[in-house]
Amino acid sequence: MPTPLKAFACGARDTLPMLLGALPFGIIFGTLAIASGLSMPATLLMSALVFAGSAQFIAVSLVASGAGLLVILVTTLIVNLRHMLYSASMLPYVRDLPQRWKVPLAFWLTDETFAVVHRHYLDASAPTEHKHWYFLGSCIAMYSNWFACTLIGALLGSSLPGMAGWGLDFAMVATFIGIVVPLLRTRPMLLSAVVAGAVALAAHALPYKLGLMLAALAGVCAGVLAERWGAESGKLTGGVDEPV
Repeated sequence: MPTPLKAFACGARDTLPMLLGALPFGIIFGTLAIASGLSMPATLLMSALVFAGSAQFIAVSLVASGAGLLVILVTTLIVNLRHMLYSASMLPYVRDLPQRWKVPLAFWLTDETFAVVHRHYLDASAPTEHKHWYFLGSCIAMYSNWFACTLIGALLGSSLPGMAGWGLDFAMVATFIGIVVPLLRTRPMLLSAVVAGAVALAAHALPYKLGLMLAALAGVCAGVLAERWGAESGKLTGGVDEPV
């Protein structure tokens, strides 16, 4: 029977591949934040208290352009609305946890942690005890990695001002591809990803990253419709939706 400490360590270990993708992303954020005029304490506090990579990048760029506080808040809110989908998926597994667990786990939930932890919860062969400690281990690994990389980037910001142009941010793109592809196990999932990707490309020029939410909404609708159509077809033919 696994102990809480062992479950915690397993969660951190399974998140290691995600840390490699986030590492250059965090360093670039640190350099950009300093170059945009944020102080070292403000940069570190943003990573410590916001802990949302894409939202932090957008906030820094808006601050540098002189955008108002309301615009910054609304834009970052729109970008982070995808976390509502993550939370809905995780709710059945954490519903019975006490509030002292739900609050920090909700704050630390990121794209990478969701991919690792959700897969763990779906794994029937995984131990059922202390899964919330596994969740916490993944969270702490991502959080400490992001803060450390922000610090490194902030320290390098003055000496390597052109670092953002090195193309290191592609590592995060590769990480997201690695997150999504293993989850595409059925036709509705595949259709959802294809539709979301197509809409994201078509709506890329929309202001305030509205294209991201439009793509997410289109993907969810496509997946739900495909799943319902598959269920109705299965009732008529006696079949079920097969993996892709």
